[in-house]
Amino acid sequence: MSSSAALITGGATRLGRYFAEALAAKGYDIALHVNSSRGEAEDVAKTIRAKGQRCEILPCNFLSDSLEELVTAAKQHFPNLNVLLNSASAYEPAPISGTDMAMLETQFRVNMFTPLLLTRYFADAVDRGQVINIIDNKVAYHQYPYAAYLLSKKSLADMTRMAALEFAPRLRINGIAPGVVLPASQRTSDYIQWRIEGIPVKHQGDPSHLVQALHYLLDNDFVAGQILFVDGGESINLEGQHSENYPG
Repeated sequence: MSSSAALITGGATRLGRYFAEALAAKGYDIALHVNSSRGEAEDVAKTIRAKGQRCEILPCNFLSDSLEELVTAAKQHFPNLNVLLNSASAYEPAPISGTDMAMLETQFRVNMFTPLLLTRYFADAVDRGQVINIIDNKVAYHQYPYAAYLLSKKSLADMTRMAALEFAPRLRINGIAPGVVLPASQRTSDYIQWRIEGIPVKHQGDPSHLVQALHYLLDNDFVAGQILFVDGGESINLEGQHSENYPG
């Protein structure tokens, strides 16, 4: 039996899939949460099993199903559960002037309330372990066109630090804030190049950079309550306007 197992939310698609397969390669059995992406989840499970690790697909709709039962099911399948990776996310852009209660409820429920409650139930279920929350480097900004989404992610970042205090030393809790790594499919090459111009290292990231960050957080037992920005320095590029860069 593997010495470790991980519950990964949103593990069937995008970054969640990279994290799931990376953890399997590291020797973890995987409790793979899925909502609507069942076909993709089957593909991920097949890949993980081919690596010699166990994988169970656990359906859960975060807007209606029991989060406690999700953690219970993961623990029943994998008594050696010791990692919770909150990767599932809801994303809908709108400024405050275009935001309604339904949007707020969905964004906060998926992006903040669910990770908080999963952390609570995970803490109840395991003796020792780690929680890693996937955030967003946008939390460094005040980008009001993404009001509900960004406020929910800013809250997740604060919750990560708060929970790291509450549950230490039994749990180490940290976050990863990705930058331009897997842009949405509708983003044009011109848009991506424009984003790269604002990144100090002048290139786009790759999922492997996030996997390296994941390994670092898992392996370094002296890191807790940190949000690791993996964005090429984009989030620190806040020089602002001053007399020496005034073009006039």
